[in-house]
Amino acid sequence: MSFLEILFIGIALSIDTFIAAISISGANKLTLSKILIVAFSFGFFQALMPLIGYLSGSLAFDFIKDYDHWVVFILLSLIGGHMIYTALFNKDDDEKIFAKNLNFTVLILISIATSIDALAVGASFFCLGVNIFYAIAIIGICTFTISFFAAFLGNKLCSLLKFKPEIFGGLILIGIGVKILIEHLSSY
Repeated sequence: MSFLEILFIGIALSIDTFIAAISISGANKLTLSKILIVAFSFGFFQALMPLIGYLSGSLAFDFIKDYDHWVVFILLSLIGGHMIYTALFNKDDDEKIFAKNLNFTVLILISIATSIDALAVGASFFCLGVNIFYAIAIIGICTFTISFFAAFLGNKLCSLLKFKPEIFGGLILIGIGVKILIEHLSSY
């Protein structure tokens, strides 16, 4: 898997943290040091979850090695589809409720919640033989950077965002899943 593909996965996975960071900073008017803490927390957990998924995927690989491209396609499509569905139909504002009461525990809970989908991506990386440390470094740095700028912008422009960036992230994940499926099917 190329650097660009991993970067796109990192961007797609960072969409939730982008929204959470804007919400947190918009509700709390964060200082620069707190913006750095929020961005670090999001980047750390977004990098940790694929590692956990990768290690878990290694346990199941012997069972799925003949169908790994289908597993990757299904996992990325489900994650991407869920992101799109949530963007279009979710009416809950749980992140905004949490964001108004920001403390260390709440930050960790939001960080974990916004990175759960990265577990499946980590399992997919195992199936594809991706260097996991290279991948999580890219994902962690990407998430940190996106979260930092989102939190910074959230302080200034919170009410300006009216679009649903989760749709874009979901489409990226589905597109990468389709590409991997086509590549593997065409090699048979």
